[in-house]
Amino acid sequence: MSYVTQLLLVLASRGAIKTEIHELIERLWSEHCEALEQIALEFLTKEISPTGMFDFETQLAEQFREFARHLVEQMLNQIEADDPEEMPHHVEYQAGGYRRLNQKTRNAHVATLFGTVELWRYSYRYWHRDVSEACIFPLEIELGLVHGATPALAEAVGCYMATAGATQQAVLDRLRLQHGVCWGPQRLRDVTQEIAAAFAEMTQEAQVERLLEMLKTADRSRGSRRPVLSVGRDGVTLREYRFRFFEHAAVGTVAVYGRAGKRLGTVYLAFAPEPGQQQLTERLTALLREVLRRWDGPLPRLTYVTDAGENETQYYQKVLSNMAHPRTGEKLHWIRIVDYYHASQRIWTMAEVLFGKDHPAGRAWARRMCRILKQPNGPFRVLHSAAALRTRRKKLSKSRAAEFGKAYRYIRRRTQHMQYHDYKRMNLPIGSGVTEAACKTVVTQRLKLSGMRWIKYHAQTILNLRVALLSGIWQPLYRRLLQNHDAQALRPYASFPKTAMREAA
Repeated sequence: MSYVTQLLLVLASRGAIKTEIHELIERLWSEHCEALEQIALEFLTKEISPTGMFDFETQLAEQFREFARHLVEQMLNQIEADDPEEMPHHVEYQAGGYRRLNQKTRNAHVATLFGTVELWRYSYRYWHRDVSEACIFPLEIELGLVHGATPALAEAVGCYMATAGATQQAVLDRLRLQHGVCWGPQRLRDVTQEIAAAFAEMTQEAQVERLLEMLKTADRSRGSRRPVLSVGRDGVTLREYRFRFFEHAAVGTVAVYGRAGKRLGTVYLAFAPEPGQQQLTERLTALLREVLRRWDGPLPRLTYVTDAGENETQYYQKVLSNMAHPRTGEKLHWIRIVDYYHASQRIWTMAEVLFGKDHPAGRAWARRMCRILKQPNGPFRVLHSAAALRTRRKKLSKSRAAEFGKAYRYIRRRTQHMQYHDYKRMNLPIGSGVTEAACKTVVTQRLKLSGMRWIKYHAQTILNLRVALLSGIWQPLYRRLLQNHDAQALRPYASFPKTAMREAA
């Protein structure tokens, strides 16, 4: 029998518990009713104005929040029995035994959605007093308090910290204004880090389920083409470190497209700077393998859309091009697509070298070549036109000639991955806009605000929360976190009093 089961038996043994709760709520309501009447009276007796309406709603919200705070406080203090003999004498927690102390102690800083409340609870001391082991509070453990915050408030804190544009001070101010909770920076960090650490262990499973749902929707969608599972990755500068080499945060995306080419959703991965972006490689590969292993429908088209960066190219060459289906063992066919807009930038670079900066003829040529790039055999036609113009302009400086050659070779070496006409015909994405936008939404909008500086561990804490929020898995992920906590029940050693069990039955 778990500790929480015995708490339920304690409550059930009180024959008049329903009456007690009814009387308690009535008493609390009567205490606040007079204040509510006064607020309503002031609103109706004063001149009607926007200011008056604002004050009326604000005062109502504060009064109802205060009522809810008192109700939560009373409910929490009703759980454990006043008589210590009704509570288990010994409990086991994390493979250790603890003995009950017979006096309740107060925790005056339990933070809830409605403000700070006082909680009176029994403490349990470790069996071996010569070991420096802190006392535990089973009620707080069973309630799921996170550094003194209730699960609902802890969830709100994590969401606030993951929101774009949030800062530590902005979240502290929001907690004070909206919830009546006054915290310091350290407590905010502790709560945030605990939630982020728990999320990191469960994010992959939630993302797999999310992708499988989207693949089912894509398979049922209307259209003449196969659904598409599109992967992308990129890096974004988090901070420039002097004399250090790892300064780019790594971002990965996995998107699902329906039969008509419409994107149905995206899940995100993000990791703080590290050499080689190894964590992103491992987690992205594991996510793809698990999705393909569990997907029992027709295999979607598999695409990899990125720019031609070193990490992005190596991931295709070393991982995706050699990947086999997790169930059948057959080699998978990944369609490598170099981002169309990065290729277009090279066309504009060649136009500037050949015609001069902002020359009308150069702009016209670049626009025409960008259109031709999407046509059959487009890359070859662009290269042919650029080479012909280059032979007519022999008088180029050494630096300008090198710039032209670099842009020209970028397209020439990747023509097999720039067949945009064929990709469009199959409703495949030709641009890495989803991944480029992810760099902005996941990292830049939260971690690169004015004056922000980060160390790797704290940056990863925020990225874990940000990924869960933007991938659309926050609620199921947090629900799973709470359910995992439920499974870790305290186990009492002492048997519950037989008289209470008879009364409860």
